[in-house]
Amino acid sequence: KALAAKLTAEFGKIDVVAGPAVGGIIPGYELARQLGARSIFAERVDGQLQFRRGFSIAEGERVLIAEDIVTTGLSFRETVEALDALPGEVVGGACIIDRSNGRADVGCKLISLAAVDFPDYDANDLPPDLAAMEAVKPGSRGLA
Repeated sequence: KALAAKLTAEFGKIDVVAGPAVGGIIPGYELARQLGARSIFAERVDGQLQFRRGFSIAEGERVLIAEDIVTTGLSFRETVEALDALPGEVVGGACIIDRSNGRADVGCKLISLAAVDFPDYDANDLPPDLAAMEAVKPGSRGLA
């Protein structure tokens, strides 16, 4: 609801919220619900995002792209490219968390609920406190 308020103030009326599967499906659906818009999502087919399942955008509809988290902006840019093949106007984008703190090129103006800046390091140039820690694969598999 808070993100929807920011988006309305920035972009005005939105007709369609589009997101990449799978990270954009739930945030896109909820943003669309809050904005009184339709929700659609793109799926990867042969390496490219495409809108399937009968999803359509009419000429003149205002489209917002939604994601859960933006890190590099790649999925966002791929969604922008998929939307270029459809009528309608991409007015901007939204995410819950912008991990790039505004640095990622997403192909349109991005509004986030929160922006953070996580440093990343080359594996051969870690700060001493990180180099002293054991590397552990993230995720929940294998945890007892």
